[in-house]
Amino acid sequence: MWWLWIALPLAAIAVAFGVALWHFSDKVVQIKVWDAERILRFEADSGVLDLAYLEALPKEDVTITSPYGYALSGWFIPCGEDSNKTVILAHGVTRSRLSSIKYVELFRKRGYNVLAYDHRRHGQSGGASTTYGFYEKEDLRAWVDWVFRRMGPGAVVGTHGESMGAATVLQHAATDERLRFCIADCPYSDIMGQLVYRLKVEYPGVPVSPTIPLVALLCRLRTGVRLDMAESLRSLPLAATPVLFIHGQEDSYIEKRMTEEMFRLKQGTKRLYLAPDADHAEAYMKNPDEYDRIVGEFLEEAGV
Repeated sequence: MWWLWIALPLAAIAVAFGVALWHFSDKVVQIKVWDAERILRFEADSGVLDLAYLEALPKEDVTITSPYGYALSGWFIPCGEDSNKTVILAHGVTRSRLSSIKYVELFRKRGYNVLAYDHRRHGQSGGASTTYGFYEKEDLRAWVDWVFRRMGPGAVVGTHGESMGAATVLQHAATDERLRFCIADCPYSDIMGQLVYRLKVEYPGVPVSPTIPLVALLCRLRTGVRLDMAESLRSLPLAATPVLFIHGQEDSYIEKRMTEEMFRLKQGTKRLYLAPDADHAEAYMKNPDEYDRIVGEFLEEAGV
């Protein structure tokens, strides 16, 4: 039975590796989301959210059904005048619509109604997994459909997304010609590349291969989604929608090169703003006046 001295340690290593892979896939498709209290505290402490302002906003609760059958929850916030213009705000991974509130006044003061919603598996929305734009972009399309039903066929509709929300609005914009503009703040260009980057940063001793391909396989088995299909970069050159790309110069979570590469590939109307001194999703927090100015100039360039 000498072979047991070889087989048992190898089996133990294989089991340990399998458990680690499952843990990694959990961190991807079952990533821990923040509760409302934590998000509010973070946004308020960061100085970008006034809780009294949030309380006073005229928020209309809206619930629609995802194309995949679960409920999607959001707030419709009118601008206070009779306007057919609406911007849809998409938050980042682990957060909720509460993280989008800091951007509301950028658009309301320019005559835009605002729709802020929770992604699948975040906030008050349903959904069993996070897929980094694959299912999320079709949920966003359902929200766009809702806005057109609400506002009529002549509605002017644009999107603004942060982090995963930014990648989602880009993936959606590549296939929906109804959009008049898209603002993508600190997106990744492809989720596989982002996973490789985070693995190298967070687990520097773990080899990329076979770890990332096996994690991607597990994610596919768990969600039905090939992660390499949840990409904004692949379809972007075909998009006619005007796009404003934003990224923090000091982003340590998603490399700014991803945004710079997408900007180079984007055809048609486009603009790039690299925010000074800003880490991930800090472009507005660190540079609110400049962010406001650039958004305003971009909307003028887009003719909306």
